[in-house]
Amino acid sequence: MNVSPLDVLGPVFHFLDEVIADDGVYLYLVFVWLCLILIAWILSGGLRRKQRPGNSAVVMPGIIITPRSPVESSPPPPIIGADIDSGGDDGSDSSID
Repeated sequence: MNVSPLDVLGPVFHFLDEVIADDGVYLYLVFVWLCLILIAWILSGGLRRKQRPGNSAVVMPGIIITPRSPVESSPPPPIIGADIDSGGDDGSDSSID
C-alpha cells in the first residue's frame, strides 16, 4: 500500500488552518507570554547545572603572561641556491638606439 504524505498529513493541516483562523490572536498571545517566561527562567539560571552541596570550591583557569627580557638572536642563515635577478640586467648590451 503506497500512502502519500499529503493523505496522512492533510487532516492535520486542515485542523491547524481552522484553529489559526479562529483563535490565531489568542495563540499568538499565549506563545509570546510563554517565551517571556522561558527567557526569564533562562536568565535566572534555569539552564545551569545544579552543584553538589559539599563542593563549593570554584576553579577558574587563567593565563599568566610574564614579560621576558629580549633575547638577541643570530641573523638568519643565508639562502643558498637562490638566483636573485636585479632588474633584468644579465650582462648583455641589448639597448635600443
